[in-house]
Amino acid sequence: MSAPQVSNDTFAVCDLELNQVSIVGIVRGFTPFVTNMQYSVDDMTGPPLCVKQWLNEEDWSLTSVPPGTYVKVIGSLRNFSGQRSVLAMNIRCIKDLNEITSHMLEVVQAHMLLFEKVLKGLRESSLKVKPKHPDRPQVVLSSIAHKPSRYGVWGLVYKNTNLLRSCVLAEGISLQDLKSQLDYLSMRDIRASLVFLVNEGHIFSTIDEHHFKSAEH
Repeated sequence: MSAPQVSNDTFAVCDLELNQVSIVGIVRGFTPFVTNMQYSVDDMTGPPLCVKQWLNEEDWSLTSVPPGTYVKVIGSLRNFSGQRSVLAMNIRCIKDLNEITSHMLEVVQAHMLLFEKVLKGLRESSLKVKPKHPDRPQVVLSSIAHKPSRYGVWGLVYKNTNLLRSCVLAEGISLQDLKSQLDYLSMRDIRASLVFLVNEGHIFSTIDEHHFKSAEH
């Protein structure tokens, strides 16, 4: 859902063009139309995704997938009037729950392969940037920092984690300090990554809801 759209119906993750994608989730509902069936599929990573399956006369004799059913969807990502959906080539009901675990492992493996080069570059080609204020923590930024939109929220989380770890102040680092050090990012993106880090237990708020510190200290 956060993959940048590089052209009409073309999306990318880490400069890798998305072609065919697979999704495993629960059908939350469906709506029949004259030429297609639209499903609401929830894979637990965000809001339910709209999945469209075009139908011909022979397909109308098939029974639609009822809500509460686990399915695997194979299709391509589309953007119509600002709403993203998956144009399904195949929708299959999952009968063996081991498929869900297998899909999770595939997602983790794909994530590791996609971001391996990004994180490697972050470690090897990092540049030390002098702090704007001597009493504030020094920030380490990478050469990929100038293209945050191409790397998604995980890149933001990784950079924010480094910033928070480097802070030695008792009250932690303030939201405004984070914004000044990451001035190429929007406040919305910074807040989103902070929410993720708090929910995962990596950081916590200190004197108020605008100051944060790493839980690893």
